[in-house]
Amino acid sequence: MTPETAITELRAGLELALLVGGPLLVVVLGVGVTVGLVQAATQINEPTVAFIAKAVALAVALAAMGSLLLGKLVDYTIALFQRIPSLVG
Repeated sequence: MTPETAITELRAGLELALLVGGPLLVVVLGVGVTVGLVQAATQINEPTVAFIAKAVALAVALAAMGSLLLGKLVDYTIALFQRIPSLVG
């Protein structure tokens, strides 16, 4: 395996990680900012409120996009396994 091939495969893996994790992180970030603004406006500084809201938002986002994200992971893994002979040889 040449260094260029290794870097290409590493880049593809990192892009997939961004593609899979990005939407979930954006949802949690949006909920966190919204809850933070509401807590600042109402002066309710309870950390469990923010945690529960983020956990529920993450669960809803996973339920909505989980099959799409898992499909992308499976497609990448199958393609990577199919490329193993050309990567090694």
